[in-house]
Amino acid sequence: MKNSAGNPDELKQKFWKAMADSPFLFLELEGQSDTSVPMTAQLDKDANSAIWFFTQKKSDFAKLGKAKASFTAKDHDLFARFDGTLSVETSQERFEQFWNNFVKAWYDGGKDDPDLLFLRMDLGQAEIWGMDIGLLNTAKMALGMTIHDEAEKRHVEAVDI
Repeated sequence: MKNSAGNPDELKQKFWKAMADSPFLFLELEGQSDTSVPMTAQLDKDANSAIWFFTQKKSDFAKLGKAKASFTAKDHDLFARFDGTLSVETSQERFEQFWNNFVKAWYDGGKDDPDLLFLRMDLGQAEIWGMDIGLLNTAKMALGMTIHDEAEKRHVEAVDI
């Protein structure tokens, strides 16, 4: 793990909390920016090295392999970019854990929809920016003063998530 100046453990904790509050992100296959689409991540608080997605067998993600995601927290106070590897999740228990009416709304055949594909993304490294810079730094920005050093304290270049 390398980092600029931020506290990796603190930013990791903020990242997972922010993802739980609003699990929406842009996902794309590595090196294929035209595959980037918004997706809803399915999270398990006890599994901090993977996230899951429901998608369709005809989607680009059915190709599996290396993927990248971009995430913005609901309050825009945290941003992250992370990578991982997509594979088919075969655990029926995990499938049942995440299946709900919001997912069902996307599949005419429900759980038995022939186009339904359940994926796991095993996570690699992330770059995380915490943007809660406080009132004093906001005032500095309004006056045209630099806050670069303070902002660097809220950034981690690479952290295993």
